[in-house]
Order: sequence, then C-alpha cells, then structure tokens
Amino acid sequence: MGTLYIVGTPIGNLEDITLRALRILREVALIAAEDTRRTRKLLAHYDIHTPLTSYHEHNRFAKLPVILDALTRGDVALVSDAGMPGISDPGVELVQAAVQAGHTVSPLPGPSALIAALVASGLPTEAFAFFGFLPRKPDERRARLQDLAAWPHTLIFYEAPHRLAATLEDMAALLGGERRIVIARELTKLHEAFWRGTLAEAVAMVHETPPRGEITLVVEGAPPATPADPDQWSRERVETALRRLAAEGITGSRAVKQVARLSGWPRDEVYATWLGMTPDEDEVEEDEDA
Repeated sequence: MGTLYIVGTPIGNLEDITLRALRILREVALIAAEDTRRTRKLLAHYDIHTPLTSYHEHNRFAKLPVILDALTRGDVALVSDAGMPGISDPGVELVQAAVQAGHTVSPLPGPSALIAALVASGLPTEAFAFFGFLPRKPDERRARLQDLAAWPHTLIFYEAPHRLAATLEDMAALLGGERRIVIARELTKLHEAFWRGTLAEAVAMVHETPPRGEITLVVEGAPPATPADPDQWSRERVETALRRLAAEGITGSRAVKQVARLSGWPRDEVYATWLGMTPDEDEVEEDEDA
C-alpha cells in the first residue's frame, strides 16, 4: 500500500519549497497535479522528471480510481496550483478516498496564501476563520456575510479581481464600513502588495484603482458586544413600574418621564412600552411637563 503525500508548493516565488518536498517529488511513482502545465514549470526548475497526471475540478471523479490504483503500486504526491492541496480545491476528495481505502496520508507543510496574508496583516491571529471564495451569486454572498457579521474572529477569504468591488460593497454594508480590512495581492511574487484600511475606504479605493492578480482578504472580526449596564432595568421591571404609577393615578406623561429617569431607558422606549401595555384611551396625556 502506497502513501499519498500532500505536498505544499510555492504560491509564487519558486524558492518557497522545502528540501523534503523536492525529495518526495523525485521519489514518488506519480504526481497528481491540479494544473500539469504549472507543475511542469516547477519540476523543470528543479530538474525533476517524475510522471504527472492531472487531477482537478473537472476530472476528479474519473481520476479518483486511477490514482487510487496507482497507490496500490507505489507512492503518489498530490500538488495543487499553488500552496497546500485541499484548500479551496478538489484535493480533499482524494484525501478522503485514500483514507477510506486504507492508504497512509502524509502532509508536507508548505506555503499557504491564507496564512501568509494573516500573519502579515497586523490583524489578530490568535483566532481566525477561513471561508475560501464567497458565493458568486449576490443573494447567496450577502446571506453568507450576514451569517458571519457577528463572528468575533478574524475572517479570511479568497476573491477574484472582477468580483472584488461587489464583495467589498456587500462587506461594508453587512459587516460595517468601520471594520478594518487588509487586501493582500500577489503574495510572494514580484508585485506583492498589502492595502490596509476600513471596509468603507476599501470600497472607494477599489473603484479608483482596481487591484489585479490573486487576492486574499483579511477582515477584522466583530467588535465585542457592549456589556449590559447592571443598573439598567429589565423590560418587566419597567412595565411593573408603569402599572404601579398608573394605579396610583399618575398621568401617562408623568409616569413615562419618571420611569425613564429611574430606569436608564430612553424616554421614547418607555413611551413605546407604555403604548404596548395600555388601551388606546390610556395613551400618554400631554401636560406642561411633557
């Protein structure tokens, strides 16, 4: 039974590959590559002549049995276009199939765009979540962002340049324009760049100078919720106080004013509570203290 090696490859700079990865790519019987043209350039650069087979989104179902059969005869290395296989690509399905077939799966850590962008972003790294590419359809994208609006952790996404403006506009609307964001572009390549600012500023920037190339977005998590004031009354307590004052013959206007002062609630919210608990004829009466 062969071993399936998950081999991290450079995301741009060809020097970002480990010595172990080069050795494994030379020693395995077969390399399963997401893009054989791109992988051939890497292999040629390091004078590696191991046989290649394609394994990508459009042929993964047909190629799974072929690669599993190869694993019965020897070791196979899985590589993606760039970075770690299995992240936003079909490699995860091959790993699952190899595990189910009883093969050993061994990872060779290497470059990762999401980790590179995160550690250089300056945003919190102690807890983060990666969501790959957001849905292409606007309604689905907005629904996903709405679900993430309250996440307190740093959020990481990949995005295509032609969808970036729409994505940033949705983020500003649903996550809040004041949120910090870092747009990492062309990581490890000649034109590597980081843009830092708020989501509102990012929307303006992308319309003026749209970024090109491969893009990773690192977005600040939701701010912590403001703790409740321990001295502020509950709704039940506000309603109880209003009923007691009404029973004592206090006018609605005076009752609302007094409860607002004692409870810490805004007067209009106390007034709305009063209206919600009394018949129309008992609505707040206007007087000189209103």
